[in-house]
Amino acid sequence: MDMPEDESLWKNRTEHGPEPGQGAARPAWAVTALASVLIFTTVVDVVGNLLVIVSVLRNRNLRNAGNVFVVSLAFADLVVAFYPYPLVLYAIFHDGWSLGETQCKVSGFLMGLSVIGSIFNITGIAINRYCYICHSFTYDKLYSYRNTLLLVALIWLLTVVAIVPNFFVGSLQYDPRIYSCTFAQTVSTSYTITVVVIHFFVPIAVVTFCYLRIWILVIQVRRRVKSEVRPRIKPSDLRNFITMFVVFVLFAICWAPLNFIGLAVAINPEAVVPRIPEWLFVVSYFMAYFNSCLNAIIYGLLNQNFRREYKRIVMSVWMPHLFFQETSRGGTEAMKSKPSPGLNNNEQAKGESL
Repeated sequence: MDMPEDESLWKNRTEHGPEPGQGAARPAWAVTALASVLIFTTVVDVVGNLLVIVSVLRNRNLRNAGNVFVVSLAFADLVVAFYPYPLVLYAIFHDGWSLGETQCKVSGFLMGLSVIGSIFNITGIAINRYCYICHSFTYDKLYSYRNTLLLVALIWLLTVVAIVPNFFVGSLQYDPRIYSCTFAQTVSTSYTITVVVIHFFVPIAVVTFCYLRIWILVIQVRRRVKSEVRPRIKPSDLRNFITMFVVFVLFAICWAPLNFIGLAVAINPEAVVPRIPEWLFVVSYFMAYFNSCLNAIIYGLLNQNFRREYKRIVMSVWMPHLFFQETSRGGTEAMKSKPSPGLNNNEQAKGESL
């Protein structure tokens, strides 16, 4: 497709809404359902992830190397809630994109920033847990306060570097089926395959390796396989690991359908594209969108410290003086000693092993 055709297509999509057969005849109930899911996702995303960030800042028990990555992940989820999602809602309500090409490119860029930032941060969390539990003797040196901040900065630098090629390939486009400016899977076969492999399958493989090694160690501890070494894993560390493992599993479940569709389309677009029902494509996208609001809920359900801090913050709405009272003044800050690398639990028993 040459440049004049691209410009004509853009003008048609932005001024006249979706093309026939690509969402134009969508029933009202389907539009209402998509808007409702996105509104719920946006509200929970903003409230939940702000609670996560404020909780870590207020509670000394939550200030540790692992939770630096948790805060970074919360920021990645917030990015889409503050800009791209509202624009998607605008497109849904107006049955098309009328905000211009610049807004579309910015929205697509921030969408990619959030997605890639999320998977890279989840990878960083998995490596952090792996080092803490399986290589505890080197953990303090690897995850000092300075090194942890540098690692988070590296994650975001790699995230930006990973997104920039989209501007040269021209893959950030408006898709009327999902009312979103996002990554177009059919622009370049080789580029789409590269994106799916590097941005999804490689990180998933790294995270799987880290968590598999942790599970093996947990099983060994439970069965006392290494009786001569007698490794010890505190119950709080196990609960914290399980919490982040659930975060990873839900991310993989929510994003896998879209990535597998993208890979299939890239390998054989002529044969695959006509066979993918529009509803499946739309559902896969909105599943991915929905993931951005889940992490804060998981922390609240599975971690006592976060749950208690959520309650204190919500109560401070009616009693503002509570907000300025720092929680756990007697607690030990994790950057100075070696507490659990993330999601530290109040029920920790120092001398207890599995």
